[in-house]
Amino acid sequence: MFDFSLITIWFNDLLLNTIGCPEWLAILIECVIVGLLIIVGYALLAIALIFMERKVCAYFQCRLGPMRVGPWGLLQVFADVLKMLIKEIFVVDKADKLLYALAPVLVIIGSIGAFAFLPWNKGAVILDFNVGIFLYTALSAIGVIGVFIAGWSSNNKYGVVSAMRGAVQMISYEMSLGLCLITACILTGTMQISGIVEAQSGPFGWLIFQGHVPAVIAFFIFLIAGNAEANRGPFDLAEAESELTAGYHTEYSGMGFGFYYLAEFLNLFIVAGMTSLMFLGGWCPIHIGVEAFDAVMDLIPGIVWFLGKAFAMVWLLMWIKWTFPRLRIDQILNLEWKYLMPLALFNLVLMTVCVALGLTGIIGASIAVAAVIILLVAVIAIRAIKFRATFAEAQKLVGADIATRTDK
Repeated sequence: MFDFSLITIWFNDLLLNTIGCPEWLAILIECVIVGLLIIVGYALLAIALIFMERKVCAYFQCRLGPMRVGPWGLLQVFADVLKMLIKEIFVVDKADKLLYALAPVLVIIGSIGAFAFLPWNKGAVILDFNVGIFLYTALSAIGVIGVFIAGWSSNNKYGVVSAMRGAVQMISYEMSLGLCLITACILTGTMQISGIVEAQSGPFGWLIFQGHVPAVIAFFIFLIAGNAEANRGPFDLAEAESELTAGYHTEYSGMGFGFYYLAEFLNLFIVAGMTSLMFLGGWCPIHIGVEAFDAVMDLIPGIVWFLGKAFAMVWLLMWIKWTFPRLRIDQILNLEWKYLMPLALFNLVLMTVCVALGLTGIIGASIAVAAVIILLVAVIAIRAIKFRATFAEAQKLVGADIATRTDK
């Protein structure tokens, strides 16, 4: 597979040796080019995802979606961007103007920072550290600060409630998200994102195949927790229009609102991209050990594999958003603290034991299946006992009410 780092090495050699640029100037030129590539990639992704969201929404609602501006509505997104750019940026009275202006910038910085850690192909990654997983989680958490500051600085009661909801939800689901990432690190033996992807090459090398049941459990938990952290439906409590108008960005207009809108879609792609990188092989093609089949799969460029998997996950998350009803805040937190986090912690211990004992093959899969079945039986038993106690209490209350009415 072609290594994109060869292009960067060639370009650096061109600037230093062929053209004769000073080292500081070569670094400056390279940084400017990388920055422009990030902005262009960010803009193209946002345009594609917004158009895709509107078409997917229309499909599930039996509509056509945007069709008027341009052929098949392809220029509708550009018209919306133009409209947003010419709108007045209005600051509400008694708002904390400094924090009000800083909040959308923090949200965008968090999204772009996390976006820079995504390897699109072998060697095609902007930031590639040995502890890339930790740095990715740290940068993605900056958005939580931006959300909270936005609601607090707007001098709007709905914005404050929305900000508190959003902060609690994002911080809670980061726990499960981090545990799933650690599960992938334990199985591959590295915290470098590109290293995790390279560990998934080979026949049935994707982590959902290598790690068997624990990896599949981590995959689903990561997808759910990532969807919740990206504030997408059915976890979009912070933007519950029927309760909080527009949530923490109610008082934002123009590109202030546009930053939040762009960050939401970029976070959606980051979650989908990290899911494909951690568990679906990233840019690695699917290999089954048959030489002819594997050779054909190798002809497809790695970036096509990555984008195909990422957009498949994006479509799945959009499907979930436009299919399931919005959850209440108590249901969202119960799902995390009572189910997802304990399951992710149990799954992490299970994966650690399997890797430490070298049981990642058939024996490990059998042990993992048995452990998961035991866990499910225990959870069902606890829920059944709790249901019986609740039902008995309800029967007592109904009996007491009937007795009271009979006495009257």
